[in-house]
Parts: sequence; C-alpha cells; structure tokens
Amino acid sequence: MSEIRFLDSAQTRAALEPRRVMDAVATALVAIARDEVSAPPRIAAHAPGGLLGAMPGHVPGLGLAAKLVSVFADPERPGRSSHRGIVALFDAMDGRPLALMDAEPLTELRTAASASLSARALARPDGGPVAVVGTGAQARAQLTLLAELDPTTPVLVAGRDPGRVESAAALHPAGRAARSIEDAVREAGTVFCCTGAVQPVIHRDWLAPGTHISSVGGSHGPELDAATVRDATLFAEWSGAAATRPPSGAHELQGLPPERPVTLLGAVLAGDSPGRRDDSELTLFKSTGHAALDVAAAHVAHAVARGAGWGLCVAM
Repeated sequence: MSEIRFLDSAQTRAALEPRRVMDAVATALVAIARDEVSAPPRIAAHAPGGLLGAMPGHVPGLGLAAKLVSVFADPERPGRSSHRGIVALFDAMDGRPLALMDAEPLTELRTAASASLSARALARPDGGPVAVVGTGAQARAQLTLLAELDPTTPVLVAGRDPGRVESAAALHPAGRAARSIEDAVREAGTVFCCTGAVQPVIHRDWLAPGTHISSVGGSHGPELDAATVRDATLFAEWSGAAATRPPSGAHELQGLPPERPVTLLGAVLAGDSPGRRDDSELTLFKSTGHAALDVAAAHVAHAVARGAGWGLCVAM
C-alpha cells in the first residue's frame, strides 16, 4: 500500500524554498535545452469563462508530474484573470502518485524563478534599476523573489492602479512606485513584465540600449509591441514558444521569419550557447511556462514537505 501527500495552499507555499526552486528550475531549463525532457505541448479545453490547461512532464533526476490549471476572467477585477489548479507528482519509476499540491503558488514561484534566471544570465551587471510591470499575483511573486535574492537593487513598480502599485512596491525593501509604466521602463536596465495584457503595455521607444526584458505574462495577447520583438535578441524556455500557437506558444513570437533564431535559456545557463554579446544589445526572454518547470518546483515542495512532515497523507 502506498500513500499520497496532500498539501494545501499554505503548505505548498511554505515548502517552495526559493533558492532550492531556483536551482531546480535551472536544472530543468538545461534539460529542456539538451532535449532530455519528455513533455508534450500544453493543451487546453475552452469553457465560456476561460480555459483549462494540462501540462504533464518528466525531467530526469527531478521526477514526473502533471499540472491542471484554469485561467478564467475575474469578474471582481475587470481586465484581470485568475490562475487556479493542482499539480500531481508521481514516482518516475513505478508511477505511484506521491503528492497533490496547489498549483497557484507553485506556478508563481517557478515562473518568477525562470524570469530571474534569465536576468541573471542576460542582463548587464551594471544595468541600473529593475522595473516590475504589473501588480497581480505573478508580479507580487516576482517582487518577493527579487527581495529574497537581492534586497538592495532599486526596484520600480508600475501598473494601472496606484493603490495596488504602492502595496506591491512595499514587498521589496528597495521598491518604490513609479508614476507610470513608461517612466519605470525608461529608467530601468532590467524589466520584468508580469501582466494579463491583451495588447502591448511596453513599447520599443521606451527601452534604452542594453535593456533586458523578461516577459512572463500575456496569456490572452501580447504584452510587448512588435518593434521590441523585432529589435531584440530572443530567448525562450523551449523552441515551441515560437513554433506552436497559443496557448502553448507565445503571442509575441508568432509568425517569426524561419531564419530568426530563438535561443533556449537553458543552453545559455549550461554554457552551450552565447547570451548577451555586448552592452548595447536588447535581450528578451519570452516565457510561456513549461511542464518541466512545474516538475522542478513540485520536486522541491515534496522533498521539503516530506522532511518537515507537512500535509495530509492518505493511503492509496
């Protein structure tokens, strides 16, 4: 007889130790780039109010997991969406279910981790302030992780609602509210774009030479304009970010010329491909999410929870 460990939202969040998740996500990104991961493109079933996506994956050394996540409009916050779901972790050798956990904090942290890894690999070391565009759950997760990794670099927070901007900025010791998205982007050397935009919120002429952009939002449309994509050196988690249509592919990377390269971030992390070539280069990491990153985060959460004795264990 085996047992499965159930982790609620608070337990899942507590078990996601940020630096361990960063390390596991880096391992997963390298495995993607080296074609060691088994993960079909994300699929989705569409309902009147949103969609339900499915993302199974296996990463050698990290495990086997599947995520079911719903993305639905939030009627209490027009223009915003909610992401809810579950992640199931299985034994990769015999298929036993090991754990079931809340997908929301897991998705937030693994996404913030991949964006932070892209900035670490591609941004100029002396790039100046960081901008975080957005005030929702993903932007707040990004700010929290940045505070954990580097509490001293100035962070500018921008969004549509001044009150939410102020509260989000308070999550970082060096955070402050920007007057507008344009002001924040013009001042920053690294931009984290974490929005639910359906049309671009960042424009090419706001970006100084040498800026790095980590774009993780845009589930329903592009959050970057076409000129930014045109002028940037492009990086992604997996080749399907450009080669497949949404919801698995990125809105911004659709219709690229066949000769236009998109370098995998894991190849840069592994030293197999170059990253930034000079200080004036515009670099863009476009994230779509990938099942391997869920596997990485679930691996960490399960190990921490099991070690601490957290969760409800039920015999199967």
